[in-house]
Amino acid sequence: MSAFFTVIALVLMIAVAIVLLLGLRNMMKGGPGNTSQKLMRARVMLQAIAVAVIVAVLYFSR
Repeated sequence: MSAFFTVIALVLMIAVAIVLLLGLRNMMKGGPGNTSQKLMRARVMLQAIAVAVIVAVLYFSR
């Protein structure tokens, strides 16, 4: 079961990194601020989910 949570945590961390890079690219290109705001919200949401999954992995791996 913990291997399943570990894979989910890795996928979420990769998703956070991708959204972060998309936001940085949008900012560097001078893209619309609305897009940057949406990407920032998505990143924060994904980070919260990733932290919750990581805590669950640590809790259930005992």
